Amino acid sequence: MGNVCVLDHPLIQHKLSLIRDESTKSKEFRELVEEVAMLMAYEVTRDFPLEEVEVRTPVGISKAKRIAGRKVALVPILRAGLGMVDGMLKLIPAAKVGHIGLYRDPETLRPVEYYCKMPYDLQERDIIIIDPMLATGGSAAAAISFIKDRGGKRIKLMCLIAAPEGIKTVHDKHPDVDIFVAAKDERLNEHAYIVPGLGDAGDRLFGTK
Repeated sequence: MGNVCVLDHPLIQHKLSLIRDESTKSKEFRELVEEVAMLMAYEVTRDFPLEEVEVRTPVGISKAKRIAGRKVALVPILRAGLGMVDGMLKLIPAAKVGHIGLYRDPETLRPVEYYCKMPYDLQERDIIIIDPMLATGGSAAAAISFIKDRGGKRIKLMCLIAAPEGIKTVHDKHPDVDIFVAAKDERLNEHAYIVPGLGDAGDRLFGTK
């Protein structure tokens, strides 16, 4: 069974409180989401292997460590996942970015794919799927399936906020995938929104309704 890691660093939790606040406007909301994604990237990449190298400094030779040839793919779930990409690219600038477009059918609440574009060498990469909200888990589980169907193997899921129902859905369907979140909330309401959550992440990021 995959793990659920709640990233409780004080900076993450402080910024998340501002993200949740309904009075936070779109510009600040976007900046905060980007910053939290960057902070979360530290923990999501903690298990990347290192190799020892020699580096010539201005005064001598130093034994140093670098990431051992790891290739990374970031895969935001459209559209809200886009708000987290730039923060992660600041730390992992060589990462390739794929995109999965899904929407939730308002009646069945099941995910429907409308777009999928991945790096050609996906099977060789560590894949981090990113989406601010893990609510029912249907979209995330579907995205993981799409990636596995295209050869992806080493997959992690990174979200700002998750509901227990979403975590269970993902782990029931993909027990090999670890989930990284900034907060695990109480439940879903009758409209499948996370409670207390932060509302609709896409609308708050892009100023839409």
